[in-house]
Amino acid sequence: MAYINRSSSWRNLYLWTSISTMFYCILVKLFVTESPRWLLVRGKTEEAVETLKCITSITQSNLNLAINNMSHKEETWNVDIFSALKILLQKKWSSRRLSLIMAMGIGIGLVYYGMPLGLQNLSFNLYLSVTFNALSELPSALIVLFFVDKFNRRVALLLFTILSGVFSVMSIMEMKTSSWTNNIQIVFELVSFFSACSSFNVYLIYTTELFPTCVRNSALSMARLAVVLGGTFSPLLVSAARGNKFMCYGVFGLVIGFSGVFGIFLPETKGRALCDTMDEEENKEKNMTCDMFLA
Repeated sequence: MAYINRSSSWRNLYLWTSISTMFYCILVKLFVTESPRWLLVRGKTEEAVETLKCITSITQSNLNLAINNMSHKEETWNVDIFSALKILLQKKWSSRRLSLIMAMGIGIGLVYYGMPLGLQNLSFNLYLSVTFNALSELPSALIVLFFVDKFNRRVALLLFTILSGVFSVMSIMEMKTSSWTNNIQIVFELVSFFSACSSFNVYLIYTTELFPTCVRNSALSMARLAVVLGGTFSPLLVSAARGNKFMCYGVFGLVIGFSGVFGIFLPETKGRALCDTMDEEENKEKNMTCDMFLA
């Protein structure tokens, strides 16, 4: 779209990219169902049953049995983002998890949003490099989709962030041959951006699994806020890199490389059942601590 509208103003490009977003919103409204768990905890059992019938081939008897066995105590209080944050910060374990996950998000967001902006500082065709970056997000999402159940969250985040950091720093290396330099720089940048996208996908899944249902949306919102906050620093670094290339991809690499270390201090969630309440999650945290102490 940018290449086709390269002789037009940015307003035309903004218009064309907005049209695809409008179609996406319409499709979500028409075809995406509400969460059955969300309907159950709010006492909308009939709607939850209808939703489950649409997404599964289970028989009516087994469906009723499954619903009766589910823990779906109806919520009698409204949880907005402020009350949920208060609940998160009141508990030591939840506030610690939130702080660590947001620290990781700032580093991941800096690279996730900053690398496409920094392409102007590389000696490579801007339209091609942006296209390659956009295409690299698809395999990163597919890898996480198919292999998320096979690797630990903390290890995956650490490996992807370190890999992204190393190749981000390497992308500013200068070679004797200019044509070779241009090609190798974009390869290193693509590997780094691919790793950053993969870490971002694992990061969202990990955040979802770290917090119970009652505060999960608010915690996930804060995690996304941290990612966007990290992205707000990227234009400053990209501008500074016009005089010193290290200020862009060099800083990107160092920040995301160290961000994955925060995950070491968080509990592993692979294979764990999701909790619905803070007390349930806290008891699980205490049991894990006791098991580690006894081991």
